[in-house]
Parts: sequence; C-alpha cells; structure tokens
Amino acid sequence: MRFYEATSVIAAGPEAVWAVLADGAGWAGWDSGVEAVEGRLAAGETIKIRTKAAPGRVFPVTVTTFEPPVRLRFDGGMPLGLFRGVRTYGLSANPDGGTTFHVREQYTGPLLRLIWRSMPDLGPSFDRFAAGLKVRVELGG
Repeated sequence: MRFYEATSVIAAGPEAVWAVLADGAGWAGWDSGVEAVEGRLAAGETIKIRTKAAPGRVFPVTVTTFEPPVRLRFDGGMPLGLFRGVRTYGLSANPDGGTTFHVREQYTGPLLRLIWRSMPDLGPSFDRFAAGLKVRVELGG
C-alpha cells in the first residue's frame, strides 16, 4: 500500500467547506492541479478528472461515498483490482467553529510496485488542493 495525503484547517464551518468541495466543476477555479472535473458529485456517479500532473489523460472514478458535510470518497483503477486508488475527503468540525479538512489517496493492487515507480510525485498536488480549498472557502467560496 502507498498513499498521499494533506490536511488544512479552514476558518469556516463544515457546511461552507462542503459547498465548495462538492462543486467538482468549480475545482479548476481554485485547484491549480485540476484541469477539469466532468460529471456530478453524487453517490454512485462516475466522474472524469483531468489533471495537470498527467496531461491528456482522463481518470474515471466512481463516487462511492457522499455524506454531506462529512465525507466524500472516489474509487478508481484497473480491472480485476490490478491497481486501485481510493481517495477520501474528510471534514471534521473544530471547537472554534472551523473545520479540519483531510484528503488521502491510498493505492493497492498487484501492479502497485510497477505503477508507483512511473507515477509522478503527487504530494505537492495534494498540498495545493488542501491549501486551495482553504483559500477559496475563506475568501467566500
């Protein structure tokens, strides 16, 4: 298993953070690593994500968890579980009225070792996503 993750503390309640997070079509406006998100973020839906880390590629993922304003999860990968990525976005309310945002993508499967070597370092893009969400929400998203 391998993973990337990032966290930010946002000076707004979970509902305000969720409103920005759940608007996938708007991600390209505040996340410098996302070119486009096509489709509707809702349980059972398949969306397509295009990123700057992999120009020209489209990543289809299924929204497997959609629990406003707490958790959002995407699952994607290769047939037969040869390689799988599960990305989870979590929001938790802080005592001061803010929100802790956490994103983690975990990779598994028999081809993980081979694919991991060819993947770019996604750590900075996860950090940018968490920071971009924070800025967008705090500026009135």
